[in-house]
Parts: sequence; C-alpha cells; structure tokens
Amino acid sequence: MNGVLLQMRSPSTDPLIALAVIGLSLLAVALSLVIAVALVRGYLRGPGRTRMLYLATGLLLITTVPELLRLGLPTLTTVGTVGRSVLTSACELTGLGAILWAVYGGRS
Repeated sequence: MNGVLLQMRSPSTDPLIALAVIGLSLLAVALSLVIAVALVRGYLRGPGRTRMLYLATGLLLITTVPELLRLGLPTLTTVGTVGRSVLTSACELTGLGAILWAVYGGRS
C-alpha cells in the first residue's frame, strides 16, 4: 500500500474523540489561514504596513505550522515525541518573536 496511512489507533482514546481532535486541529489551521490572508492583504495595500506581514508570519508560526507538525510528523515520518515537541516549540517561539517584532520593533 503506497498511500499515506493516518495513525488512528490509540490505546486509551475512543476513535470518535481522535477524529474530533483532528477536526478541531484542521479548523484551527483553516481559521489561522483566513486571518493570515487578511493580514497579507492589508500588507499589500500600500507601503508602511510591514508590521502586518510580521503579524501574519507570527500567526502562522504559532498556530498553523505547529498543528501541521503535530498531525504530519507522526503520520509521515519516524520523528519521536521529543523531536516533535522541539520542532513545534521552536516554531511557536519564532512566531512569538515575529509578533513581538511587529508590536514593539521594526519600521511601521
């Protein structure tokens, strides 16, 4: 079988709960993408709006990328729990840094 297999087996969780968690994660990704698109459109409206681009990048690094890593890494790779935690934490910290830069630093 060459297709991608989703890991839906969990010893302590009902499959419906697992599907609900995946559904909520995908909803969080979709909402963050909608907000990021709105921020990028605001950035493209004219000069002097670079902070919106930093906000969009930070938002994606705080929400979208970690959720995709949490779902994708165990499914598509053999990265362990520690590696997954390090990668998601690094993305979230980078996103927080981008948002802090948009609020307190950089040119407006």
